Amino acid sequence: MSENTNATLALALPLSESRESAVPIHCVTRGGLGLLEGKVPAAALRFAAAVGFEGRPGAHLVVPGAEGELGLVIFGIGPATEQDPYSFGALSAALPAATYEIATPLGPAEATAAVFGWVMGRYAFRRYRDETEKPAPLLFPPEGADLDTVRRTAEALFFVRDLVNTPASDLGPEELADAALRVATVHDARVNVIVGDDLLEAGYPMIHAVGRASNRAPRLIDLTWGEAGLPRVTLVGKGVCFDTGGLNIKTGNYMTLMKKDMGGAAHVLGLAHMIMDAELPVRLRVLIPAVENSVSGNAMRPGDVLTSRKGLTVEIGDTDAEGRLVLADALAEADEEKPDLLVDFATLTGAARVALGPDLPALMTPDDEFAIAFADHGFEQRDPVWRLPLWGPYDKWLDSRVADLSNVGEGGMAGAITAGLFLQRFVTESPCWAHLDVYAWATKPAPGRPVGAEAYGIRALFALISERFAP
Repeated sequence: MSENTNATLALALPLSESRESAVPIHCVTRGGLGLLEGKVPAAALRFAAAVGFEGRPGAHLVVPGAEGELGLVIFGIGPATEQDPYSFGALSAALPAATYEIATPLGPAEATAAVFGWVMGRYAFRRYRDETEKPAPLLFPPEGADLDTVRRTAEALFFVRDLVNTPASDLGPEELADAALRVATVHDARVNVIVGDDLLEAGYPMIHAVGRASNRAPRLIDLTWGEAGLPRVTLVGKGVCFDTGGLNIKTGNYMTLMKKDMGGAAHVLGLAHMIMDAELPVRLRVLIPAVENSVSGNAMRPGDVLTSRKGLTVEIGDTDAEGRLVLADALAEADEEKPDLLVDFATLTGAARVALGPDLPALMTPDDEFAIAFADHGFEQRDPVWRLPLWGPYDKWLDSRVADLSNVGEGGMAGAITAGLFLQRFVTESPCWAHLDVYAWATKPAPGRPVGAEAYGIRALFALISERFAP
């Protein structure tokens, strides 16, 4: 893997193999301090009352021991139906270096969530900061915690975050291909990469058209893993490593975060790691069109007409609607195999963010059963998605007077839906297709989720794929 990507799948978990001298953590719900009577020293409860600690979810109190040492920790949690799997990240990010153990009895799912949150609380993107990382507090895992699940999920999320947080100066199409190769090498998968003008000969003209203006050649990354006779699961991720908007150039405010426009690619690589690490019985394929949407003399222009891999001609109404163009060629390639499940992830539209905000990915699919299952797993995993309709009457908004369709909807309304409808034109053979419009960025800090790159939907989709193909 290129040193410039600076992302790794090898993760040392901040866990202890020994509980010796471990500081106990006692969990309480708001107003539930009284339930600790007889379980902690009376002086600890008096101390908590004196400082006004109420057990608010996410709040913690370090209580000193008789000799001034770390005595115990009281941690506020919400009701079981509202508990956030990231909540213990508030502790691992704030507590001093020591070994801790959770003294409150937990079931297997709760124990796994607690360890997961603890691990996620240690994430930080330090590549460009000259600072020494402080020793991490260690957790002795509670009984019943599924450490394999914690490890693979944390590795995937850390990997996604590192890729998306890396600026485009150090993560272009070539480096994104290197990242895919790193994932493939870990799991003995195969990767084929088509670069530059070879895209035209291979039949991916829209990927080439979007990326040709950059001095960093566009490419299609194609990863495959698993036995040929198994159910086919194909993931497609938008890999626009930086988006200037092209000739319809963005203003400064809208260009600031465009390093994250390859977030869809990062998502599918993280999810692919989870699938391969768990050895799910599927034939996995990952397609990533990796480009930089730049401005130069050979940039595509508004009004140009492109011929897609599918054979449909596309009029360019806006060069800043480039993500759907590269996805269309990749989806057409994926669709030719008629996979059992085809899902694409993309940081595609601002309209989805206006409708749902940063934390809710917009899910679009013509498959009602799949949509319900995805939503159910999202609720169970606390990794939600929200369905938007592929509203058929809006499809005519993509009409063009000179081509089969335009790459933007007429009038500017329902932008997320018309983008989904555009993509649907290129998926005609696959029995189950879904599109996720994700933001890939956390705008406000939360336990285990600092401001910056974030993965949405992949924990829920992993659970759904596991249920559907490896029950």
